[in-house]
Amino acid sequence: MLACFFALCCRMKLISRTKFREITATFTQWRQWHWLVKYAPLLPVWLWCCIKARNLWFFTTANPRLTFGGFTGESKMEMYKLLPPEFIPKSFLVTRSTPFSTLYRIVTEELSFPVAVKPDVGRMGLMFRRINTLEELREYHSVMRADYIIQEFVTYPIEVSVFYYRLPHAARGRVTGFVRKEPLTVTGDGASSLRTLILQSERARHRKNELFARHAAELDVVPSRGERYVLSQAFNLSRGALLIDISHEKDAALLSLFDGLSRQAGLCFGRYDLKCASLDDLKAGKNFSILEFNGAGAEPHHVYCEGHSLISALRILAHHWQVLCKISIANQLGGAEIWGFRDGLNHFIQAEKHFSRLRRLDAATPHASESWSETPSPETAIGVPMVEFRRTQN
Repeated sequence: MLACFFALCCRMKLISRTKFREITATFTQWRQWHWLVKYAPLLPVWLWCCIKARNLWFFTTANPRLTFGGFTGESKMEMYKLLPPEFIPKSFLVTRSTPFSTLYRIVTEELSFPVAVKPDVGRMGLMFRRINTLEELREYHSVMRADYIIQEFVTYPIEVSVFYYRLPHAARGRVTGFVRKEPLTVTGDGASSLRTLILQSERARHRKNELFARHAAELDVVPSRGERYVLSQAFNLSRGALLIDISHEKDAALLSLFDGLSRQAGLCFGRYDLKCASLDDLKAGKNFSILEFNGAGAEPHHVYCEGHSLISALRILAHHWQVLCKISIANQLGGAEIWGFRDGLNHFIQAEKHFSRLRRLDAATPHASESWSETPSPETAIGVPMVEFRRTQN
């Protein structure tokens, strides 16, 4: 009925066809809904987990070696220190007191341009930048107001997510999701401007306000025929990345790799985001680099792949929450210390304030665009000031 009404309005020219498509997508494409709307039906499941574990912050013991269980507000350097150094990008923590001379030494002796910089406490690729020159690095460093990481630029062509969980002391875990990620792009036809290509793109036009602001200086550019123009270089679902289910590639070799990594790091529940030369190399345990591990707060990305309805996605999410609760309780019984109510509340509030400021900063910052004919890399251009975030210790 609602669709018929909007179709009639469109026919009568009361609204444009583009606006009609946007309104229809708002109601029919559940992947684009706000997370609170998507997760609302699962609130009873979460409350039941809290009751079973007798604590609102039950998940903080899912990964006892990560701050807040890796749910939110955890340090990326903290996560890197748990993982084998041969499987993570060469990284250095930069604090507010770090002199630029130290950075100069890092990029001349330890790293080479381009490098990646990102907040030590970050989310969804916010303020994640690619730095190409010493001058760009100097500018980024001069305006940063919180700890950040400078690391080698990972050039492997394939980015994937692996969702893994394991009960404490179990010999083997389970890989529940294996997803390949592609960034949000449009392809030039040699005649249309970037503005037109965005409006014509099924995936991009729903983000037109964000993309128009981000690419304001390039909207009248006409990409050549066949040229891939990257609209968001962060491979995040929140930035329009395309998630492709490759669960058919799961096998014993893949599980064995992540069993070993997780046992060594003391991680029981979460999602690995990484880049690799090929899926075969990844399964063989070579030529890959772990960009980060997302703990108790990680989403199983495979629910957003084609083939899943909202109902099936909610069932998968509910299952993962129940496993998260089971792991957390088992770790509590094993001696892991759960966060107290006040400490957890303060940490959560502080983290959300930090990310809210990050979103505003990221939206206000021009993102330099690049185009590729091959699979692009996820890092972006230079940055702007960021607020400081100090974690509450349990």
